[in-house]
Amino acid sequence: MRQLYLAATGQNRGKTTAALGLFNGFVARGLRAGFMKPVGQRTVIDDGEPADEDAVLMRATFDLAQPYSVMSPVHIPRGFTKKYIAGDVVEDLGARIDRAHASFVDHDVLLVEGTGHAGVGAVIGLSNATVAARLSAPAIIVSEGGVGRPIDEIVLNAGLFARHDVPVAGAIVNKVDVEAQPGIAGVLARGLAPYGIALLGVLPVRPILSNPTLEMIAEGLGGETLHAGPDLERVIDGVAIGAMEPGHMLERVGPGTLVIVPGDREDVILTLTTAHLMGVPRAASPEELRRPSLELDLGHEGAAIGLVLTGGYRPRPSVLSAVRRADLFATLVQEDTYTVASEVHDLLVKTHPADVEKIELIKELVAIHLDVDRILEVATEATVTV
Repeated sequence: MRQLYLAATGQNRGKTTAALGLFNGFVARGLRAGFMKPVGQRTVIDDGEPADEDAVLMRATFDLAQPYSVMSPVHIPRGFTKKYIAGDVVEDLGARIDRAHASFVDHDVLLVEGTGHAGVGAVIGLSNATVAARLSAPAIIVSEGGVGRPIDEIVLNAGLFARHDVPVAGAIVNKVDVEAQPGIAGVLARGLAPYGIALLGVLPVRPILSNPTLEMIAEGLGGETLHAGPDLERVIDGVAIGAMEPGHMLERVGPGTLVIVPGDREDVILTLTTAHLMGVPRAASPEELRRPSLELDLGHEGAAIGLVLTGGYRPRPSVLSAVRRADLFATLVQEDTYTVASEVHDLLVKTHPADVEKIELIKELVAIHLDVDRILEVATEATVTV
């Protein structure tokens, strides 16, 4: 049986994206493919069974038959590590992984997805490197766009796998702006070559894959939704901070921008709502907005997609009425603007079974930009048969 251990250099690097696309490629080639996430940190309950959410995603997307006890044998819920260190966990967790792994012996290929960077799980004796060694599976390391950082991160993580005698079959770099950086794949390949690590492909950045929806923003920030807007499933294109003169603010936002602004900056809020409602060109000044004779571009898509109002400052009813008339998403949070901006930046964007459009895009991107046959060959050369 051929195996691959899909690792990453950190959280939210695109490991799940790579897993979805590669597994789809295996199935498309007529292979009997299996999926396993030995150690999970994000547990959900599906059909009454606990499982890592990535296992739920793969099972639903590809209609897999294996039970969650096989696909997702070990979970690390909140407080588990303290119990483990205190000696309150007596079960042999590694043996549980071994039993689950043995269930795939009749498959053509097994895709094993790790969690976080190579050292995650070490606190319970099951780091990614340890598990990959236990399963005799070569590792593919996923990092994200840039030049120096992905190379540094990949080499660092490869060092821990090497310490556990796990061969690194190669690396994938995700979220690459290939249009702004022509030839970047060649640069990354040359940068990794001195360390004996092959670049197996780059995946271009796509906002729908890395940016949250408005619903994710609302749930992640836990604020009070003042107005839901027309579509909570809309993916934001970017984030802007409303901390400048309103006319300058308009120059920095587009129809897909989420604006984080203190709730008492009613001048900014009204400028954005008016521009969105009337279709005012983005560069218009507040003075222009107040001119009755101003010719308006009624075909404009709007000046923002939504507002996060910070500091717990609730705008006056007339301002909130303007937000509702403009049909802008708006949520009120207690935290200050800097804290909220950091939370939005760190918001973990996961793919869910219901994200049909997103899943289809992932399959297409991987099919186009990764050489699945080459990856299978690498797995064949490096894998110890079980």
